[in-house]
This record gives sequence, structure tokens and C-alpha cells, in this order.
Amino acid sequence: MSDVVSATDLGGTMTDFSIMALFMQADIVVKAVMIVLLLASVGCWAIIVEKLRNLRTVTRKADMFEDEFWSGRSLESLYERVRNNPDHPLAMLFVAAMREWQRSVGQTSGLAKTMGLQDRISKVMRVTVTREMERLEGYMNFLATVGSTAPFVGLFGTVWGIMNSFKSIAMSHDTSLAVVAPGIAEALFATALGLVAAIPAVVAYNKISGDIGRYANRLDGFADEFGTLLSRQLDEGAH
Repeated sequence: MSDVVSATDLGGTMTDFSIMALFMQADIVVKAVMIVLLLASVGCWAIIVEKLRNLRTVTRKADMFEDEFWSGRSLESLYERVRNNPDHPLAMLFVAAMREWQRSVGQTSGLAKTMGLQDRISKVMRVTVTREMERLEGYMNFLATVGSTAPFVGLFGTVWGIMNSFKSIAMSHDTSLAVVAPGIAEALFATALGLVAAIPAVVAYNKISGDIGRYANRLDGFADEFGTLLSRQLDEGAH
């Protein structure tokens, strides 16, 4: 059985309704809509795969780092190991705070200076968390944009295709299905492409946004715990 979907008009002419035929027979505007939606869909899938892979990697590395951090190993030895190659956000946060600590702790004495160091370390960690989250959230706006606009872009192609179908009716004075079917099929195909681009984008955006939000909470929690640990050490050194 042939894979080509076709129909026969009253004159015996075969009308091809395969996907490639619908694209090739479409108006230039509908073709442009189809190409834009196809490229948007490919771009969305590339971002989805990259984001899921990256989140899985940073989560796994964060698990390993926290196990080592809370194992009782000295902070200085851990810092020496990771400072030259902090390859995930949690390590970046730790290195940034330790760098500020080592830069300032030897020069700090008195309550005012101790409070100033605590404030600087807190600011460094906040800036690091913000920067690392911006990296993780890169291209998420593209998913949101495609998810919200692709159905309307497809709808534009649908409207344009139906307009062409009415023009065909007016020019041929024929309301048979053979006259209007190609234009309607092209229009519906544009709508389908819009949904194909939008649905994965919306689902992935919600899923990945949730994962990124949980990871952000994890970074914030680690920053609070690490800040408390450094503050305790400063208080002990001041006495």
C-alpha cells in the first residue's frame, strides 16, 4: 500500500496530500510560516536536550560535592582541590566565598571588621548564585516564547491558507472539494506545526523551570549554611 495520501477529483486528477506535497504546493507565506515553525521546533528540542543534560550533570556533581563538604574534611583542603576547576554552581559558590575569606580573614580584627567580612562574604555568595542561575536559565525565554506564540503563528498560516481557498473558489466558480481541499489541507498543516512546536516547549518549560527553581533553593540553602559556618569560625577566632 502506498504511503502517499491522495484524492481524486471529478476529472480523475490525483491530488497529493503527503506532507512534502502540502509544503511544496503551499503559498509562499504559508511556506514561510511552516519553515519558521519547523526551525522553532528544532531549536526547542535542542534547548530541551541541553538543559536536561546540564541539570542532571550539575545535580550529580552537587551531590558529590556536598557529601565531601560535610564529610568533616577541612575547608582549606577542599578549597585547594576545587579552586582551579569549579565546574558546577555549588563549587563556584564555595570557591567565591573561600576566596573572599582567605583574602580578608588575616587582615580582620575587631567586631566591626568581622561584621564587614561577613557582609562581604554574603554579598559574594549572592552575586555568585545570581550569576550561576542566569547561566542555568539561559534560553528558557526562547521556550516560553515559542510555547506562547507558535499556535498563533500556525493560526496565521491557517487563515492565510483558507483565504487562498476562497480565492480559488471565486476564480474557478467551483465549490467542489477538489478546489478547496488543497488550501484547507495546507492551512491545517500549518496549525499542526504550530502545535508540534508549542506543546513540547510548554511542557519542557514547566518541567525545567521547576528543576531550576529547586536547584536555586539548594544553592540558597548551601549559601546560608556555609555563611553560618564561616560566621561561627570568625566568632571563635575573635575570642
